[in-house]
Amino acid sequence: MHIANPIYDVVFKYLLDDEKVARLLLSALLGKEVLELQFRPTEVHHEADRPDDGTRLLVMRLDFAATVRLEDGGRKLVLIEIQKARSAWDVQRFRRYLGSNYANPENVYLDPAGRKKALPIVTIYFLGEGLEYVDVPVLKINRNYLDVATGDEVQITDPFVEALTHDSIVVQINRLRNRRRTELEQLLEVFDQGQASRSDPHLLDILEENFPERHREVLRRLMRAGAEQGVRERMDVEDDMLTAFQDQARESADLRQALTEKEQALARKDQALAKKDQVLAEKDQALTEKDKALAEQDQALAEKDRMIADLKRHLSRA
Repeated sequence: MHIANPIYDVVFKYLLDDEKVARLLLSALLGKEVLELQFRPTEVHHEADRPDDGTRLLVMRLDFAATVRLEDGGRKLVLIEIQKARSAWDVQRFRRYLGSNYANPENVYLDPAGRKKALPIVTIYFLGEGLEYVDVPVLKINRNYLDVATGDEVQITDPFVEALTHDSIVVQINRLRNRRRTELEQLLEVFDQGQASRSDPHLLDILEENFPERHREVLRRLMRAGAEQGVRERMDVEDDMLTAFQDQARESADLRQALTEKEQALARKDQALAKKDQVLAEKDQALTEKDKALAEQDQALAEKDRMIADLKRHLSRA
């Protein structure tokens, strides 16, 4: 079965636009049944030159915020990020997005008494290039309440703590290959770039019979995305945009390297000039010392001549 590659923003948005599919995916990731959700995609637009002809591209960056109600009655704000490649500025972008959601006055819910409460936050990161030191496909970072005096875990949670700290889930897309140990890993096969079609990287080849039956609606949704002409065109634009950013990054790296080499050459030149100045200074000092020695010698000769003259005068008087 050919399905659209959900690592593309446009495909990921298409996937989550179906509430049933979104609930299936989030329930599997959170480990709790999601009974209802409300997505608030935020759009950030970027412009860059198309690499081949220099025309301007406008690409939408999607970060998803979903309010979910879980089977245990709890409500959470789920923040979802998908990133095809990681770079030095990714962490800062994630922090800004996270901070804006903590500060957003709309991220509240009403308790049974009608009082506004801050929604606890869960972050989910889909990383195309995974973490450097952690070799697992899906990483869950859960908080524990600990009694510092005894080290015992406190089983009761508190709204204050829940509102100011959060759990995280990190899906490392590049670690998914050939790992299908759990139903969640089987579901996440739709993100495995090792399944990319040889003829078209916009598509993945998935065997439906190996896919969890209760999650096959995810496959069908992605299959429909692959058949949408508009979706395919947006994937092309994303490719162009990524290429443009990579070209700019390479040019910036080349420029930085050239500047570094120039600075190193100037530093070597300055060092050579400093050594030359030192040699000249040492030569000047040697000449000064020679002049001093000659002056002292002249003074000694003059003293000797004076003594001889005095002796002659003394002898002539005698």
